[in-house]
Amino acid sequence: MGDLPRDINGRYFVSYEDLEIHRLMLTDSSRQDAYRNAILSNKNLFQDKTVLDVGTGTGILAVFCAQAGAKKVYAVEASNLANLAREVVKENSFDSTIEVFECKIEDFRLPDGAERVDIIVSEWMGFFLLHEGMLDSVIFARDNFLKSNGLLFPDTATIFVAPCSVPSRFDDFESLSGVNMRCFGRELRKQKSDKPEVLNVSAEHLLHEGHIMAWLDLKEVSVEDLDAFEMKEVMVIQNSGKFQGICIWFDCTFPSGDPSQVAHEVVLSTSPKSPVTHWKQSVILLPEDACEDVDKLDPIAFNLSLSRNAEHGRRYNIQLTLLDAEKEEHSLPCECVMTKCILMKAHLQKMEVDQL
Repeated sequence: MGDLPRDINGRYFVSYEDLEIHRLMLTDSSRQDAYRNAILSNKNLFQDKTVLDVGTGTGILAVFCAQAGAKKVYAVEASNLANLAREVVKENSFDSTIEVFECKIEDFRLPDGAERVDIIVSEWMGFFLLHEGMLDSVIFARDNFLKSNGLLFPDTATIFVAPCSVPSRFDDFESLSGVNMRCFGRELRKQKSDKPEVLNVSAEHLLHEGHIMAWLDLKEVSVEDLDAFEMKEVMVIQNSGKFQGICIWFDCTFPSGDPSQVAHEVVLSTSPKSPVTHWKQSVILLPEDACEDVDKLDPIAFNLSLSRNAEHGRRYNIQLTLLDAEKEEHSLPCECVMTKCILMKAHLQKMEVDQL
């Protein structure tokens, strides 16, 4: 993070002094419940342990850790919201357990004589997971302050991608109060075309359940690993509709202290099929002349890349290229309606029968 211009980092941290941002996060029940359940249902992991909360904000995650029995919590906050976090800590009578530090994690030092921490807790996720680049700081904390057998909350993250319909940006302007406003919708999309739209996509508007673009093991991932992601896909439409955009969302999972409960691990999901979160979903809208009606089993092909902006390391450049499904290689067997895939599927089925 040291290679970012100081004013960029400065504006980033100052932005988090706006309490409205924290109100949105604190009233996001999916976010709150995921962290609270992950921490308090694993008291055996936190009991008498030392915890580092990276980007503590209002301090609520640090309080969860103290409630779970942590011996010591170092709560690090780069903005002057640290003062409010101290008040929250005091209000909940955890002054002796939680110590709030006002500094960037990159400038933080453990108290003299203190060992590395047992657990790192952080809510670092931005839109489409990577926006804001805060995971870099969590990785720094992991490498410099976490014990070799330590835990991260969360410990994995997955980015999903799926084609979708976006009626709120296209169809709703076909007739607005009996007036055709397509030109307004067209100009609105043009005005916002330099970045993805952050909005709630209804589950019914997903044209596919989604493919994984990236899976991150937070114990192993490096900052360099986060510089670029790319996927080239041929997706077979599962639900008929209007192909108007590409929807991106993420899931995060948390460690469990009981191996028998893996099937019931805590998952924070921002999927359209999950309860609404303040992250919503990120949607890349298609140009109007690229939108089309698609039926079940139709193939669509595209290349999607996320790459860190060279000048502003907390931002990512997103590039979507629509491809000709006829010319792209399909997975085998492919369920789509193209003749080549129907013939290949029949051939594979015949081979299976012949081998019986």
